[in-house]
Amino acid sequence: MQHARSTRHRHPARHTLVMTGARRGIGRAAAERILAAAPDTHLLVVARADSGVRLSAELGAGGHAVSHVAADLASLDSVRSAAADIRERLDRGELPPLHGFVGNAGIQYTNALTRGPEGLEATFTVNVLANHLFVRLLQDRLTAPARVVITVSDTHFGDFRHNLGMVPGPAWRSPDVLARTGAFPRPDTTVAGRTAYSTSKLAALHLVHELARRLPAGIDVVAHNPGFVPGTDLARDAGPLARFAMRRIMPALTLTPFATGRAAAGRLLADVVLGRTEAATGSYVDRARVARSSEESYDPRREGDLWEAAERLTAARTG
Repeated sequence: MQHARSTRHRHPARHTLVMTGARRGIGRAAAERILAAAPDTHLLVVARADSGVRLSAELGAGGHAVSHVAADLASLDSVRSAAADIRERLDRGELPPLHGFVGNAGIQYTNALTRGPEGLEATFTVNVLANHLFVRLLQDRLTAPARVVITVSDTHFGDFRHNLGMVPGPAWRSPDVLARTGAFPRPDTTVAGRTAYSTSKLAALHLVHELARRLPAGIDVVAHNPGFVPGTDLARDAGPLARFAMRRIMPALTLTPFATGRAAAGRLLADVVLGRTEAATGSYVDRARVARSSEESYDPRREGDLWEAAERLTAARTG
């Protein structure tokens, strides 16, 4: 797999941080903030091959240490290849010690029928299984103290106060069902696609709770909710009217308590990643403070079932 070497930088990088979803939106703002606030970081961005070179060059401008690894997060085989490449680079000493992973990438489709290359439902694959697989394949290369951060969403609450009625609440099913297309009624509709999104974010919280139980001491895992952030291109798969509203109308909500601007959300995510926002392992950080996620999100039996399913679904890709 081809990857970009780090740009020439003024500050010697002392640790590596792997990040998905850094190309645009919250992730791009967070990546810029991390590099400015922690110049000893080598930021390794995971991006599609056609954008990774440009992204690493743009983020590396000004002397920051940035490189990339190519991956399609909807493909578990591609995630496995990217993780293997990262491991090899760490083992060869091309990267400083690994101290963090940020699973910020997320996707929302206009249906619940979109498949990844392995035939699994794409929302669940990108938002849940890809994070699980990255953490599992990199956890023995993480050097304590380390922090894993997974971006979640307050749509997992499923009430008007948290989603303004724009996204249906989660509809939990067996993880094996959620990993397949057609898990929700009328799977060809936008409602089903948005339900798949909120349910995947609930699953991501379950994953964080289970990882907190299983990761070695010194490796913390935290869920971060940026709140409603208009203009991030999350709904890029939506129809023209919805895209127009998200890009041109909804940003006005950032002037109210109901929404957060992209730059502010990126700063909040960066603070969580860098440990400036204190949070014990397994915590849910709502913007800038530790809070309780939904009551439904605390379910050890469900979390164990999800773990077993994720292990099984990615088993052929972890060896």
